Amino acid sequence: MEIDILGIDLAKHVFQLHGADRRGRAVYRAKVSRGSLLETVRTLRPRMVVMEACSTAHHWARRFQALGIEARLISPQYVTPFVKTNKNDLNDAEAIVETASRPTMRFVTVKSIEQQDIQAAHRMRAILLRHRTALINQMRGLLGERGLTIARSPEAFKRAMPELLRSSADELTSFCQTLLAELLQHLKTIEDRIHMIEVSIQTFLKHSALCKKIAEVPGIGPITATAIVASVGDARQFRNGRHLAAWLGLVPRQYSSGGKLRLQGISRRGDTYLRTLLIHGARAVLRYVKAKTDPHSVWLQQLIARRGYNCAAVALANKNARIVQALLSSDEHFIPKA
Repeated sequence: MEIDILGIDLAKHVFQLHGADRRGRAVYRAKVSRGSLLETVRTLRPRMVVMEACSTAHHWARRFQALGIEARLISPQYVTPFVKTNKNDLNDAEAIVETASRPTMRFVTVKSIEQQDIQAAHRMRAILLRHRTALINQMRGLLGERGLTIARSPEAFKRAMPELLRSSADELTSFCQTLLAELLQHLKTIEDRIHMIEVSIQTFLKHSALCKKIAEVPGIGPITATAIVASVGDARQFRNGRHLAAWLGLVPRQYSSGGKLRLQGISRRGDTYLRTLLIHGARAVLRYVKAKTDPHSVWLQQLIARRGYNCAAVALANKNARIVQALLSSDEHFIPKA
């Protein structure tokens, strides 16, 4: 029995396997436990193992590659149209094989352990930032109930709190002051953890030539550079810069029919976190272009006047994504235009 493609429907404990030969005929179907999955695949020795790019997929892909077996990951949205009749593990595994056999199918690059480390740092930073925002809003709400208002930014909040606690004894009882002091201490703990993670991200940047190279692009700092390298990895999987921009959702959504072209707003597909970082970085660049006379700044000034600030920010994020793809796909370095 020669298995050309082995599709695996991933799960926590029980995995559904579906093997097909070179003609696409099913030659193997089985359910295996987590503990026996590696040994089963080693015994079958398929030419290729294919899985959906979901939880634990990158881990198993690395394990199969260590066995000398080609492992590929497919985005789940491409598998769904090939599921026949009802959805179950058996049909999912068969659909994975059917999807992988398409000659024009696009696959997800397997991430290394280092890339997943960087992504873990970014995920932790993101959730801590959400906790910080929620905590500040909670304290602002408690103060607002007593007629005390503070500006929305975290910096303004931290500057105003000590004075409010001292000068508002008529509205803030000792119990409320104690409660707010404990929340402020909790806020400081969260910010210390955020700082620790950002130091780790800076360390990743220093030890990665790719991160340092794309961090030279205006609008891309250490946070964005490390997030891009962790998520994108080998940028040569994209044929050009526009494909990377489209993968990030920074190009117009197309809804054309009958030869009539219809372009809408940006598609917002792909990684929301990366797209947000690129657009925020572009906004930081736009803040300082008004007084500059270089060609890049003049182009941005004209774009702001013609299309508005938000469109200019998205356009610059799109351009930066294309530059990043070119830098990651070659040995060239970023050279700013004079």
